Amino acid sequence: MKFRPCIDIHNGKVKQIVGGSLKDAGDQAKENFVSGQDATFYAELYKNAGLKGGHVILLNGKDSEYYEATRNQALKALRAYPGGLQIGGGVCPENAQDYLNAGASHVIVTDRWQKFTDVPVTLEVMEELGSHCDEFLVHAVDVEGKANGIETELADLLSAYQKRPITYAGGVGSMQDIKLLKLHGKGRLDVTVGSALDLFGGTIPFETLKNL
Repeated sequence: MKFRPCIDIHNGKVKQIVGGSLKDAGDQAKENFVSGQDATFYAELYKNAGLKGGHVILLNGKDSEYYEATRNQALKALRAYPGGLQIGGGVCPENAQDYLNAGASHVIVTDRWQKFTDVPVTLEVMEELGSHCDEFLVHAVDVEGKANGIETELADLLSAYQKRPITYAGGVGSMQDIKLLKLHGKGRLDVTVGSALDLFGGTIPFETLKNL
C-alpha cells in the first residue's frame, strides 16, 4: 500500500468537496475545505516528499466560467512536478496531449462523477478494462468527501484483481480506516485521502501517510 496524494480544483481553487454534491449548474459543490494555497504549492510539497502517482482533478466542466482558471491551476501543478502527477476531469482525445506535454505521467478517463452507468464492478469488468489502461482509480462515490469509513466489500473485490495498480478513494477518515483498507485490500490497494488529511483541514497527518 502506498499513499497517493490529490489536488482537487474547483472554481480555480484547491478544494475538498463531497463528491456526490458536484453540480455544473451554478458551479456548485458542498465544500469541506477551501485552501489558501494554489495547486503549485501542493505539487511542490508532494514532489519534495517523493510521492508519485498523485491525482490532479479538474472539477469544473468545460462550459463553466471557471474552467480556464481551474485548468490553469492544473497545468501549473503538472509543470511544477513533471512526471509525478496524473490528471483527470474532462480529459478527452482533444486535450489529453496538452496535459501530457505539460508533465502529466498519465491521463485519467473520468467525467467528474457526473455519469452513472449500469456497468457493475466485477473481476470480469476489471479484466476487460485492464487490457486498455495502465492502472485504476476507484472512487467510492457514495462515501466520497464524507470521511465515514471505507467500503470494505469493494476493497475485498478490488484486492482480487492483481494485474494493474489500483488506488482506492473515498471515505477514509482515520488511520484505523487506513488499517482496515490495508486488511481488506490485502496490502495491494494504494489509497488517496482528501478531506480527512491535515493538509485539507482533517486530522490524519500528512507526515504519517507519506511514509506508508
